Amino acid sequence: MRILTASGERPDYSKEKVAGSLRRSGAKEHVIDDILRTLERELYEGMSTKQIYKLAYKLLKEQDGLTASRYKLKKAIFELGPTGFPFERFIGAVMENSGYKVEVGKVVQGACVPHEIDVIAVRGEKKLFIECKFHGEQGRNCNVKIPLYIHARFEDIKKHTPQKGEINQFFNEGWVVTNTRFTKDAVQYSHCVGLQLLSWDFPKGHGLKDRIDHLGLYPITVSTLLSGREKQFLLSRDVVLCKDLKNNKFLLDQLEISERRKKKILDEMEELCNSRIAYHGK
Repeated sequence: MRILTASGERPDYSKEKVAGSLRRSGAKEHVIDDILRTLERELYEGMSTKQIYKLAYKLLKEQDGLTASRYKLKKAIFELGPTGFPFERFIGAVMENSGYKVEVGKVVQGACVPHEIDVIAVRGEKKLFIECKFHGEQGRNCNVKIPLYIHARFEDIKKHTPQKGEINQFFNEGWVVTNTRFTKDAVQYSHCVGLQLLSWDFPKGHGLKDRIDHLGLYPITVSTLLSGREKQFLLSRDVVLCKDLKNNKFLLDQLEISERRKKKILDEMEELCNSRIAYHGK
């Protein structure tokens, strides 16, 4: 049975891949088995991965709302758009919760021109230049042009000679972070010039999903209780993380949410913040 991916490819359906994604979200084995059985009854030639995911999510939500929220993580990050700025703040939060001091959207002078850096992350002697490439839809991967452009900016900043009284902005590493994936050429070029890459599942075992699950640092868009309008309202007020909403409960009053529903939403935020999956990264 061939299915249709977001990039237009037509691989064979793999129940192992579906089971793996459910398992990584923390779903129990008997729940996974139930979902796979239902999926196999519903499958048809050319069914899209988006439709498969949507059905699996619906089935998982009926049995385990918290795990369904984690399973929804990839789609939830797409929902941070369309400007990409909430994604930059989200990456800043991931780095901050990994022990770095963070600045978002700072302008730094290069040898030729000034550059606005999405995220600057500092820990001890390590100072990272991080550029975020946000895509609002699946199937749009980062090709080699992205690291080429970002490496050129990184080199321009490195070549800048500070003027009298100006702070020397020296960076140890340049990073490119995306919510989708990198092409093979992008990975090869970045490895050659020393750029660090972070995407949904790269580096293997230490990708964006692994870091988020380990930190329990979920965006509010994973919520199964908030409506799309409510999520956009909160994002527009710089509430990007579930823990941000815990600290800004008054915004739910501005949305005129009932006390009963507010309690359910805050309980969901609390569960997600305390929900962590083992990971060994740096």
